[in-house]
Parts: sequence; structure tokens; C-alpha cells
Amino acid sequence: MTQQTTYREHYRAYPFEVPETRLDFDIRDGETVVRSELTVVRKQDTDEALVLDGVDLELRHIAVGGVPLKGNEYSLDEKSLTILNVPDRCRVELDVAIHPEDNTALEGLYKSRTMFCTQCEPEGFRHITYYPDRPDVLSRFTTTITADAENYPVVLSNGNRMASAEAEDAGRHTATWHDPFPKPAYLFALVAGDLAVLEDEFVTRSGRKVALRIYSEPHNIGQCDFPMAVLKRAMRWDEERFGREYDLDVFMIVAVEDFNFGAMENKGLNIFNTSAILAHQDTATDERFQRVEGVVAHEYFHNWSGNRVTCRDWFQLSLKEGFTVYRDQEFSADMNSAVLKRIEDVHVLRDSQFVEDSGPLAHPVRPDSYVEISNFYTNTVYEKGAEVVRMIATLLGRERFRAGCDAYFERHDGAAVTIEDFVQAMEDTSGVDLTRFRRWYEQSGTPVLQVAEDRGNDLELTIRQSCEPTPGQASKRPVPIPVALGLVSSGQDALGAAGNANGFDVVCDANAAVENPDADGTLVVRLEEPETVVTLRNPPADAAVSLLRGFSAPVKVDYPRDPAVLRRLALEDTDLFGRWNAVQDLFGKAIIGAGGEATEREALTLAQALAEAAFDAADDGESKALIAACLD
Repeated sequence: MTQQTTYREHYRAYPFEVPETRLDFDIRDGETVVRSELTVVRKQDTDEALVLDGVDLELRHIAVGGVPLKGNEYSLDEKSLTILNVPDRCRVELDVAIHPEDNTALEGLYKSRTMFCTQCEPEGFRHITYYPDRPDVLSRFTTTITADAENYPVVLSNGNRMASAEAEDAGRHTATWHDPFPKPAYLFALVAGDLAVLEDEFVTRSGRKVALRIYSEPHNIGQCDFPMAVLKRAMRWDEERFGREYDLDVFMIVAVEDFNFGAMENKGLNIFNTSAILAHQDTATDERFQRVEGVVAHEYFHNWSGNRVTCRDWFQLSLKEGFTVYRDQEFSADMNSAVLKRIEDVHVLRDSQFVEDSGPLAHPVRPDSYVEISNFYTNTVYEKGAEVVRMIATLLGRERFRAGCDAYFERHDGAAVTIEDFVQAMEDTSGVDLTRFRRWYEQSGTPVLQVAEDRGNDLELTIRQSCEPTPGQASKRPVPIPVALGLVSSGQDALGAAGNANGFDVVCDANAAVENPDADGTLVVRLEEPETVVTLRNPPADAAVSLLRGFSAPVKVDYPRDPAVLRRLALEDTDLFGRWNAVQDLFGKAIIGAGGEATEREALTLAQALAEAAFDAADDGESKALIAACLD
């Protein structure tokens, strides 16, 4: 059967609201019965039938308002259940049977070895029961789980546990969970198994006590101390950096050996593959610890950027994933070395995302269509999406960006929104016009900056931007590119805050704005047009241009440089990322033979200088590691 293409422009809001959802799972060997009770409210000005998504379900009972429906009052097909003539407000009751043990697609509820667990993003809930399985339908869930007490002593779901007791059947028990925060079905979670638990507690900035629990199979529980420590650091960091406080009474993580995703941010009940969370100091590498740190933080940060504020449709996937990747990158940078984290992230961009953006699978951060949404969980949506958020933060500066984030969360708490809503919050709070900036979400491909330098009494940079055609986009419009710019003289900054004191000035032609948003030695030049000229008046004779500091935009740069200048930047740039990047440029040219003997000579001199510096570098956890990264 030919799969149908879904187009962003065809989006229509769901004609009903589902403010309350009650689920009752009766888990038995070979079959699980799911009873659901949906409170359904028709939106104004619609007379449409109620259409619920459902795949591979055995419908055993259907009623509206307590009255069982006749065969001519509803219809079934392979993908949906349609209920005709529903009242404007009603209670829909459904009983379905499913077979998690046979669920090899691992979507919805399935059995992983000896435990049951779920994966509902993006469209897995329709494998559990009939439901509007789309991210713009938000509901408060109450979930009751009944299972064998010996084989499945731990039964978990989203929210706070309201009750637990022995079931009427001998040897079985039941637990009820309630999540007071509206969420889409893709954030639903259920776990049932024989699990060990590591417990701790976190006190929020408002004084609330939150129980923290990490569950795993008993033989893995000894590797959960590190992720617990990371979780507590992430909770505190999100309060301090973004003002986001955790909202439930308990936060749970479950480690599953056969989980089909790396990790999933289900509200209050994150589920991880063990490869993404287990780490022990006797066996794990530094790289493993860093991966666990990043993934645990990422899934926790989704509590606000993805759960409390979620996506209207799957075309907006980067709204939650790109933003949250940016947040977890910033967390890891604050917990460790900012420059080493930035180098790591840029490696991913250059080695993977740039390749994706230049090939047959190139697509925008917000695609216009898809056949299978699971295929759009890509480096472009995640990593480039994070870089787009980072560019907004660069343009606005930390204070204005934080104000924009606050406005975004406050305006849209409990709602399903779009990328446009995120950008609008940034515009409204900062006063910065981001109209053209939206092109970053619309266009695929990696822009290229061609830089020409002309020196006299002044230093003039001519910067031209271009972008090669990509599938479906033969022509490209210029995009706003924040170029973080420094001028290094004798190992010191000659621009920005220092420039104001020393009389240096940056003059741009009319099509580029220049700001110093963080009041430091770095200016941000906002390229808007195909060509921009930046003139630095009366620079020191030995000044070297430090371009694209911190990798301020996901672009490629073609900037012919004297190898001696690259060597000086590698040793003197006040931007540590700029040092590393200069090393890569110089060594890269030497390897391919560009620049002849002069390049080889400067590269050899630099390598010797770096090797000597390694012996004298401070033992601070960063200096020697940075030199190692340069020589890697």
C-alpha cells in the first residue's frame, strides 16, 4: 500500500477537546485489556464525526454516555475508529485487547524480556487504544494498572501515585497514577516489572520536596548513582539558568535493556535504554560519563521544553528537540569545559549534519512534508535546530534571550504551539526583528561565507554568503548570519568592551547591524544580504581577525589566511574555540599541501609549540585537554 504524504500547509486543528482521559490496564500473560474513558468536548462551529486513531486493536466494547453503540453508529478500518453523531459533550468508553508480547514493532505497549514498557512517540499510542494520537490534543491522564504481584511488583505511570492495593484476584495488585498536567498521548508511559530502585530527594527553590527514583533490573542498579547525581544537578541548573522548577511530587527514570529509543521524556517517567544511562567509575570511560550526563539532562529538560509546552504538529519537532539540545549543550558546557563541549558539538555538525545538508536527504529544520515522521528524527532537526536557537541567543545576548524564554514558557504553558510562537516570544521581548531569521527554519543546505581581507590604514572585510541548491530548493535567499567577530592584538582583544576604551571602531555598510550584546571583546555582525563589508578603523598593525567566534553560526567559511596568522591565532586568540579552529585550518592546509613550504613550516612550528605547552599547561581539567583536542 502506498504511503500518503502529509503536508504542513494542510494542518487542521482537531475538532474536539479531550480534557480528561482515564485508562485501566489489566495485564495478563498473552493479553492485556485496556479500558479507556474519554471526556470529549466538541469545539464550536463543527459537526464532524469523532475520529480516533487505532492500529492492531481488538475492539470489545464501545459506548457513549454509558449507552453501548450499535453497529451503524460507528465504523472501523485498519487505522481508525469513527463514531457518528456524538453529543457536544460526552463520555466515550472503549475496551480493547492488545498483545504486547507479540508487538515486534516496539510501538505502544510491548514486553522487553521480563518487563512491560511503552514507547509512544511519535505515533505509538494508537497501538494501545483508540485515541486522537496527535500532539495538539492535550489531556489529563489517570491510569490504573493491574498485574501479577510476583512477576510485576513495580507498576508505574505518569504523574503522582494516588493509590495502590491488592487486587480482587489472588496474587495480583493494582496502582493508580494521576498526572495533573495536560499532555499529548505521545508522552504517556507505563512500566511493569520486577525492578530494583535507587531513591533520593530534591528540594526545589520554592521548598517543595521531590522524590527521585531510578529503576533498573537488579543487576544494573549499582550503575545508577552517577545518573542520579546528574539528575539533581540538572534540576538545580534549570532553576538557575532558565527559571524552570519541577512540578510533580516524584520524578522517575527506568532503565530498560531492550528499549528501542535511546531515551524518552515521558512526563515524570523517563524511559532509557541502559546504554544511555548506566555508568560506573570502575568501568565507564570519560566519554560514557559525558554521554550519560547529556542524555539524562536532555530528557529532564524536556519537562518544560517539550512537555509543559509541546508541539502543535510533528513539523514543529525542532521546537522541542532543537531547543532542548541547545539546553543540554549549555548544561554540559557549564558542568565541564565550555570550549571542549563546543568543539565536540561542532565535530558533530561538520562530520554529520553538514553532510546530511549537502546530500539527497537534505531538508529544512522545519520540513514542509513527510511520508513517515520517524524518518525526520535527524541531525538537521536536532543539531542544526539547536544551532538556530544558539544564533538567536547570540543575536539577543544572554539577558534578552532569557527574557524571551520566560515569555515563551509563560505564554504557552499547557499548550501545543509552533516554531513561530517561539520566535515571536523572542521578538516581542527583545525588540529585535527576526522576520528574515525565520528562513533558517525554512531553507535546507549549509551557507558558505567567502571572506576577503584588504589591509591598509583600515582593515576591510568583504563577506559574501551563498548556499548550494538542495532537493526541492533550487534557489536560496540570504539568511541572517550572526558572525561573532574579534580582533586579536598581542594576545588581547581590540574590539568590543576593550575597543570602546581604546578608541577602535567597527563601521559597517548599511545592510549589516553590529552589536556587543554581552559587553565583552566580541562584536556580533548580523549579515543580512549576499554581500557585507565590515571596516575596522585604525587597527593595530599586528591585529588578526578572529572570525566566527564560538562557531556563532552553522556555516562553512572560505577565508584565505596567511599561515603565520593562523599560527598566531592558534596560540593567542582569546576565544579558545578560535584557537582550536585555527589549528584545524593550519594543519588541514598542511596535510593537503595547500600553501606550500610556508604552511608546512608554520604547522611544524605550531605543533612544536603546542607540544611544549602541554608540559606547562595547568592541571585544571581543561588546558591539557584543549591542547590534546588541537593535536587530535
